[in-house]
Amino acid sequence: MTETLKQAKPENTVPFGFEDVDRTAKAGLVRGVFDRSARRYDLMNDLMSLGVHRAWKDMVMTRANPQPGERLLDVAGGTGDLARSFLTKADRAGKRRASPRQAEAIVLDINEQMLRAGIKRGVEPAQAGRIQWVTGNAECLPLASHCVDCVTISTGIRNVTDRAAALADMRRVLKPGGRFLCLEFSRPTSRGWGKLYDAWSFNVMPELGEHVARDRASYQYLVESIRRFPDQDSFAGELRQAGFRQVSYTNFSGGIAALHTGWA
Repeated sequence: MTETLKQAKPENTVPFGFEDVDRTAKAGLVRGVFDRSARRYDLMNDLMSLGVHRAWKDMVMTRANPQPGERLLDVAGGTGDLARSFLTKADRAGKRRASPRQAEAIVLDINEQMLRAGIKRGVEPAQAGRIQWVTGNAECLPLASHCVDCVTISTGIRNVTDRAAALADMRRVLKPGGRFLCLEFSRPTSRGWGKLYDAWSFNVMPELGEHVARDRASYQYLVESIRRFPDQDSFAGELRQAGFRQVSYTNFSGGIAALHTGWA
């Protein structure tokens, strides 16, 4: 009986930072992290990445190639950075083509406080009424199948409880030929760069969390969750398992982050 319980335990636990927690508890724990960090989330992103995350997200949108009339789903979209950028770039493409069609975006996040922070930031007048803010779980999206042209998820996939379920559901809501783009922290491509990154993330990021956001624990979790996420090739394999085609990835900043792409 003891041996049976020992074998069953890993199936019922999932990573939460360097800890393993009960599968049913992770969503609530993650929600707590982002409840606490929502107010200073955008500022902390700028400080932790020295502003580089903005360049990463701009490269994501360049690859997404938004077009007039398209519909974006930004999963774990938080305060809506990618959604705003998607609409801006789609509008520019529409002007070049003299198209009257307007793109739309859905920002979906399990954490209502993050969405509230995004709504509070507001949008450009031209984007008014074109962004929906939806509280929802990436593993069971409250959308019909084949209803969006593009799905993005930025530094959020490592926080879901069941990655396979989330990837499969994001694949489900994409129209045939739709595109998937996932920006996530990853593995540095050289040992020296990795050591520098470890020194920065384990020593500086929690300190910033403590002194700027008054929340060391949440940023300690974020650092640890990055280390437990699969490397680039392993995660690309998970995308293929979920049914995405033409899967590829591009390293950013020496592998500190990677953009994974696939097609429905």
